[in-house]
Amino acid sequence: MAVYQHDVLVVGAGLAGMRATLAAQEAGADVAMITKVHPVRSHSNAAQGGINAALESRGDNWDDHAYNTVKGSDYLGDQDAIEIMCQEAGPAVVELEHMGVVFNRDENGRLGTRHFGGQEVARTFFVADITGQALLHALYEQIMKYNPRVYEEWFVTSLVIEDGKCCGVVALELMTGQIHLIKAKAVILATGGTGRCFEPSTNGLVVTADGQGLAYQVGVPLMDMEMVQYHPTTLKGNGVLMTEGARGEGGYLLNSEGERFMKTYAPNMMELASRDVVSRSEQTEINEGRGIDGCVLLDLRHLGRELIETKLAYINEVAMDFANVNLAEEPCPIRPGNHYEMGGIKTDVHGVTSMPGLYAAGECANVSVHGGNRLGANSLLDTVVFGKRAGIHAADYSRQIEQINVPDSIVSLDEGRIKSFFDKKDNTDTPATIRLAMGQAMNEGVAVFRDEAGMQAAYKTILELKDRYKRLGVHDSGKIFNTNLLFAFELGFMLDTAETICVSALARKESRGAHYRTDMPDRDDENWMKHILVQNTGEDLPTVDFSPVTVTRWEPQIRSY
Repeated sequence: MAVYQHDVLVVGAGLAGMRATLAAQEAGADVAMITKVHPVRSHSNAAQGGINAALESRGDNWDDHAYNTVKGSDYLGDQDAIEIMCQEAGPAVVELEHMGVVFNRDENGRLGTRHFGGQEVARTFFVADITGQALLHALYEQIMKYNPRVYEEWFVTSLVIEDGKCCGVVALELMTGQIHLIKAKAVILATGGTGRCFEPSTNGLVVTADGQGLAYQVGVPLMDMEMVQYHPTTLKGNGVLMTEGARGEGGYLLNSEGERFMKTYAPNMMELASRDVVSRSEQTEINEGRGIDGCVLLDLRHLGRELIETKLAYINEVAMDFANVNLAEEPCPIRPGNHYEMGGIKTDVHGVTSMPGLYAAGECANVSVHGGNRLGANSLLDTVVFGKRAGIHAADYSRQIEQINVPDSIVSLDEGRIKSFFDKKDNTDTPATIRLAMGQAMNEGVAVFRDEAGMQAAYKTILELKDRYKRLGVHDSGKIFNTNLLFAFELGFMLDTAETICVSALARKESRGAHYRTDMPDRDDENWMKHILVQNTGEDLPTVDFSPVTVTRWEPQIRSY
């Protein structure tokens, strides 16, 4: 075992983690980043469509962006946080461009934009359909100028809490199988979403709710976990994302009768209504018999081969590889699929959680800018705006901490957990069998349409799987890159997080945003204009509490597109 120490430790190397790392470095802190994969393999790499910003130079207004975001959130987003995000969006995008992000440009050489759902104007800046990858590489290059310590292919197994403060992490070095202690005056969780609590999902296999699970274990509340977004266009068969940029460029959605069915559900915005509306519309068409083998069709043929091969080349390659479809020649079968968690670790606008010394940013956090439904291309914006804010605040906080008093022996708890996994290797259960059962149960009971019976069934399954998890053994007792051991730890985080999603969904007695109950189809602003907080208190079941939604300017209205 080795012991390391830093001012600020960032857990996760996606866009939020990198932006936090860069900000803390520029603020003068000794910063390290820990990640279970190489940084540019983080899941932000998979973001396709773009990043929203209202630039005054283009005649746009951040007020309009903020209103669209509030409306998109189904009025559950905290409006003070939304205003901050939208005000800082323009400078953030310009800053990224100056870092070297080669955004697409229009015919006049200015930064180009495309339309995204839930917004009346085109304010989504993009790099073809690989925007996340372009941003991730540019930020990584900026970080490398400072030559920080990167704990690459290390996995955080627990947070270190001493005297009511977060003082670092215990981590597993995958290369050696050794457990180490990393002390830190501030820890920023930036681990991404919860996608692999569901099956299938657009999320990569590394998206296993690690940050949510770590925070939940030490009693930090998770907020609005019931708000799970299903993306309208995921590929039939494997659930790979087909960017909203396809509809932003003018793509159509067709049913089995060849109709653009969105005219029935959102006559003004059509295919560019908010994601929750489009996903429900698609699922309704499928459920009522106007689908095609459980799907509807994404039709881009009218856009022309040149546009597809320049602005949508990646998804065209995906469609050809996995569906044998050339988007320039025929429509592609798609359906709603698990994509994004609006809920997460409750934070303020600086990433501060209820635990001193612990911060969160990006999809694992809930600063409440997405509320009940995230607008497409607001996710990358969230990561860079609030990642930067968390990094700056954490660096400032670290200067107020003189020393870290943590006994080295604290790692013995995690060493004991590993020994326990190995001691139970005769158990025939595997992380894969439990994980698949969890994902299928969540996808059946807590998906596009929900009701009491379905959610109760999913919750019952999760509790049964948590019981099985207590007896789970790891059959491979090797030390070097023991992925079975890694999967076992990840599964624990996912099961805890899946439970919070079920508990929150059962608690919300209305329909709002992505949480649509067929047994309670109406939004109830009088009783449910509030956040749901789920917290682990060490008892068998989590506690549920509530907090008010911050309204600054926009009172709830009927939401239509």
